[in-house]
Amino acid sequence: MQYDVIIIGSGPGGYVSAIRCAQLGLKTAIIEKYKTFGGTCLNVGCIPSKALLDSSEHFHNAAHTFETHGIKLKDLKVDMPQMIARKDDVVAQNTAGITYLFKKNKIDSFEGVGSFVDKNTIKIAKADGSSENITGKNVVIASGSKPTALPFLPIDKKRIITSTEALNIKEVPKTMIVIGGGVIGLELGSVYARLGTKVSVIEFLPSIIATMDAGLGKELQRVLKKSLGMEFLMGHKVTGASVKGKTVTVTAQNSKGEDVSVEADYCIVAVGRTAYTEGLGLENIGIKTEERGNKIPVNAHLETTVPGVYAIGDVITGAMLAHKAEDEGTFVAETIAGQKPHINYNLIPGVVYTWPEVASVGYTEEQLKTNGVKYKSGSFPFKASGRAKASMDTDGFVKVLADEATDEILGVHMIGPRAADMIAEAVVAMEYRASAEDIARICHAHPTYTEAIKEAAMAATANRAIHM
Repeated sequence: MQYDVIIIGSGPGGYVSAIRCAQLGLKTAIIEKYKTFGGTCLNVGCIPSKALLDSSEHFHNAAHTFETHGIKLKDLKVDMPQMIARKDDVVAQNTAGITYLFKKNKIDSFEGVGSFVDKNTIKIAKADGSSENITGKNVVIASGSKPTALPFLPIDKKRIITSTEALNIKEVPKTMIVIGGGVIGLELGSVYARLGTKVSVIEFLPSIIATMDAGLGKELQRVLKKSLGMEFLMGHKVTGASVKGKTVTVTAQNSKGEDVSVEADYCIVAVGRTAYTEGLGLENIGIKTEERGNKIPVNAHLETTVPGVYAIGDVITGAMLAHKAEDEGTFVAETIAGQKPHINYNLIPGVVYTWPEVASVGYTEEQLKTNGVKYKSGSFPFKASGRAKASMDTDGFVKVLADEATDEILGVHMIGPRAADMIAEAVVAMEYRASAEDIARICHAHPTYTEAIKEAAMAATANRAIHM
C-alpha cells in the first residue's frame, strides 16, 4: 500500500483528519476535487458568510448606533464590490493556511475526483481527463454536503439562488425572499437586511431555528423583526417560484390553505443540505446510502459496513456542523492509530451567527419534557447585564437547565452578544458534569457578558440571581 490513510475531501473533517493522521505517524494522502482546500466551510460556507456578517454588522452599527455613541458620520453608503473582495481575501487567507499545514505535515495532496475501485484503491479523475490510482490501508470519506434543492423549484443561480450564490451578489437588493428559517437562511438574510434589503422569510414550521430550544427561536424572531425589519411568514408551504425579468415570484400556501405570493429581487433557497456521495463509487465496494438524506451508515467507530473504510462529517448522521466534522476527523485518525478516543454528541454546541448570536448545548426543555426528566430552569436577561448595557446589546438571555435532584447541568441555551464564544464555558462545564451550583460559585470577571451565565446558573439552583 502507498498510504496508511487516504482521505476523500478537504473540508473541516477531511483536513483535520489528515493532519491528525500525519501527527500520529501515518503516511497520509488527501484528495480534493476543487482547486482550493477547505471544502464548503472555508470556501462558500462558514468563513465567507461570517466575513459578510461582520462587514454588514459594522455598517448597521454605523447607520443605527454610532450617533448614540457620539460618533457622527456623513454620506454613509455600502461599497458592495469591496465588501465581497474583503470576503474573498479572508477565504484566500484561510485556504492558503490549509495548503501550508499540508506541506508542514508532509501530507500528499491530489486534485481530482476520488472514487473507489475497490476498498483499498482510489481512482483520481483529473480535470484534464487523465486519472491515476493510489492505494491505502484505510480510507476516510469526508466529501461533505451540498444545498438541498426542491424538485418543484428550479435554481437558476441568477435570481433563484443557493447560499453559494448569495455570497457574491454585487449590489444591495431592494427585496429578498429566504425560503427556510434555519441557520443558513437567517444568517444570509440578516446580512442583506442589515444593508437595507427588505427580507421576507418563508418557513414551513411554526418556528425558526426549530431544532433549538423554543425560547431561542421566539426571541430571535422578535429581535430580527424589531431591529432589521425582517418579515416572517410562518407555517407557509412553498409551492413554486418563477422569474420574470429581474423579479422572482414565490407562491405558497398558508396554514389555512390559502394561496400567497411574494415578489422580490432574489430568492435564496435555504432548506437544508444533502450528503454529497455522488461519484464516489460506493457501489463498487458494497456501501449503500440511507434513503433519507443520502447518508452513509457507520458504526460507533465511524466505520462503514466495509472494514477499513470510514466516513465523517456531513455524509453521516447527525448535525451538519464543521466542528462536529473536525472532532470526527480526529476521532477516526486516533481510532486508526489504535487509540480509544470518544465523542459526546450531546455536547456538540450549535450556533447561529446572527446578531444577537444564538448558541445551545445539551438538552432543550422540549426534549427533557418528552423524556420525562425532572429539571430546574434559570434564566437571566442581557438587559440586566452591565456589560451589555455598555455595548447596547441588551436583547436576549441565558437559560440554564439542571437536574432537579442532582443539580447537574443538562442544557444551556443563550441568545445574546458573543453567545458563539460564551457557549464554550457551558460545554466545558457539562463535559466535566458540573452542577449549576458549580458555575454559580465560579468567579466571573466584571463587567463581562459571561456574568449572565453565572446569574442564570444561580437562578437555576435556588432562584437567587443577584442582578434581577
